[in-house]
Amino acid sequence: MCGRFSLTAEEQRLNEFFNLAGGKSPYVPRYNGAPTQTMAVITDQHPAKLQFFRWGLIPLWSKEIPRSMPLINARAEGIDEKPAFRKVFKSKRCLVPADGFYEWIRQGKKIPLRFTMLDDSLFAMAGLWDTWQGKNGEEVNSFTIITTAPNELMAPIHNRMPVILDKDGSEAWLKPADETTLKSLLKPFPSEKMKSYRVSEKVNAVKNEGPDLIVPVREIDLFS
Repeated sequence: MCGRFSLTAEEQRLNEFFNLAGGKSPYVPRYNGAPTQTMAVITDQHPAKLQFFRWGLIPLWSKEIPRSMPLINARAEGIDEKPAFRKVFKSKRCLVPADGFYEWIRQGKKIPLRFTMLDDSLFAMAGLWDTWQGKNGEEVNSFTIITTAPNELMAPIHNRMPVILDKDGSEAWLKPADETTLKSLLKPFPSEKMKSYRVSEKVNAVKNEGPDLIVPVREIDLFS
């Protein structure tokens, strides 16, 4: 799964990397983004604009906003058949900008690891989004991150990882396409283009934020 991630780049760098129009936005760097929080996304409807949606997809049939167990992830396998995702898979796709995500190992306690690109560059995770409407007219935009089988770097740590898209894949994900083409993008990202390192256990608490959360504690060999 993907249950925590970071987006710490300056907004200008973010705009340049994703070819966004820029302008005034409520963007602030996030070092410990967590479910139910508002995070940055780029949707197929507004591919040149940074928007801010609630993490945890709210199905249209929900009578209220879920207070527990939000749909923060969608499995790539069979995504075009599952009631919660099949419609938005066809028409409401998004990119979730990030520069790292977290997973944990247990060595008597939960030890957080941060996974990034080898060159520390930004990247996009494949997502789906929708707009939920409450009985009182309330509207909430929300999203979920698609996961797939792990690559060789992730496999010793977890049996899932977020779908990471390269530049071409990101462009294709936001454009109209047949389901076969879209599903072909939902695959593990090459492990040789990624790295991981241990970070502070402060990451374990969602209330914690700040640059110190992504500072390496010490490098580890995940295959040892």
